[in-house]
Amino acid sequence: MLAGDLMEQTQPPSMVSDPTLPTAPPRASRLPLYLALAYTMLVVYASLYPFADWRDRGVSPFAFLYAAWPRYWTVFDLVVNVFAYVPLGFLLTLTLRRIPGGRWSAAIVALLLGSVLSFCMESLQTYLPSRVASNIDLACNSCGAAVGAAVAFWRGKRIFRRIGQLQQDLLAATPHVEIGIVLLGSWLLTQLSPETLLFGTGDLRHVLELTPAVPYAAQSFFVLETGVIACNTMVIGLFARTLLADQAYPHLALIAFFVLALATRTLAAAVLITPQDALGWLTPGAEVGLLIGSVLLSLSLLLPAQWRIALAGAALMAGTALVNLTPGNPYSEAALAAWRQGNFLNFNGLTRWVASFWPFVALPYLTAVGRAS
Repeated sequence: MLAGDLMEQTQPPSMVSDPTLPTAPPRASRLPLYLALAYTMLVVYASLYPFADWRDRGVSPFAFLYAAWPRYWTVFDLVVNVFAYVPLGFLLTLTLRRIPGGRWSAAIVALLLGSVLSFCMESLQTYLPSRVASNIDLACNSCGAAVGAAVAFWRGKRIFRRIGQLQQDLLAATPHVEIGIVLLGSWLLTQLSPETLLFGTGDLRHVLELTPAVPYAAQSFFVLETGVIACNTMVIGLFARTLLADQAYPHLALIAFFVLALATRTLAAAVLITPQDALGWLTPGAEVGLLIGSVLLSLSLLLPAQWRIALAGAALMAGTALVNLTPGNPYSEAALAAWRQGNFLNFNGLTRWVASFWPFVALPYLTAVGRAS
């Protein structure tokens, strides 16, 4: 008798695999932590934009605490300041769920952290001439953090368990897949900006104050726009594929994600500019670029995982180079002028900065995933 057979016969029942046994619990997810960090950065950006003309105006940074009720205020501003901190309180409570004291401690610490963040932002606004520190904003922000913490306190355990189960069912078992989800969500945020090319990221010219290297001409703009959109269609499709498990119907998931991205772009243009410009992104270059990119993406999905990751990195670098060569479209400047100068100035700056630096964060992530696979 073989030794292996003898070991199998003498193996205790507890070591024999039984398909009827319950599956392992969902793996611990760091997604709330990464989302909380990303949202904190968003709050800091929105609170301190435009980060210019810092000066000491001879006023204590804590003077706003004792200020009277402001003369000019609107219910809309109060509601926005409350809701802006609800996600932060919610995510911080989920992140802190394992600290001593359980849910109560997590909710209280999350409320304190949200209030401290708001206090710091209001204090720093004292040194920004374009911003006004307000104790009303601090109170509203703290209320928002409390609401988010309360929601997480009552429903957080169930929500977190559901997040872990979905992650186990839908996401690939790759290291730091939660960071990939955050990066994918931040890319979707860039589609809210009608000022950038469709799917285009990595344009550093406004950051470095550079002028377009290629003068505008209809033919050259068409070719460059087509190349940018085709490359980035491949990039985002292959990037998303690295996050999806094989049993999660990845092809259907990718189709749904691209539909969501185009719907986001359309809705943003309709709301931020005019309804007549909702499909302004659907240029001849966009049509051809989407077609070429979709065909190349479909073929690329047939490759092994490591090849897909390498191809995504190459397409990312190519798309970033092309977007920095593409001249501005003068026919869209008039429509975008009102948006740049309106009430969405902070939002415009946020989306443009995220779009500018997204490839330079995504490429190291793809490199790490490629080495781990």
